[in-house]
Amino acid sequence: MSPRKNRRDAEDRRSVGGSWAGGLQNIEEAPDGDWVIRTIAPANATKPYRCPGCDQEIPPGVGHVVAWRADERDAGDRRHWHRSCWQARLRRTPRIQRSRGAPRY
Repeated sequence: MSPRKNRRDAEDRRSVGGSWAGGLQNIEEAPDGDWVIRTIAPANATKPYRCPGCDQEIPPGVGHVVAWRADERDAGDRRHWHRSCWQARLRRTPRIQRSRGAPRY
């Protein structure tokens, strides 16, 4: 029995410049728009980041993905995500943080 391979449909991802110095870069088409996805290898993850999916820290040395909208000219609005958080982003409900005194409607 061969190991299971996780593959995405070729139509869901297309290469944008293939690889770069830190890993792979692709365009991912999703219901929430087109995204540029850059895979960061553990050896290239040198700083801590806060994952917007789970609001937990991605420590140095942990592989992850960087994503930004494909229609952005610069990558100024890029975010660092855990791989699993990025893959689950469309299944999550938005997290609403309220202060203690804020009314709930």
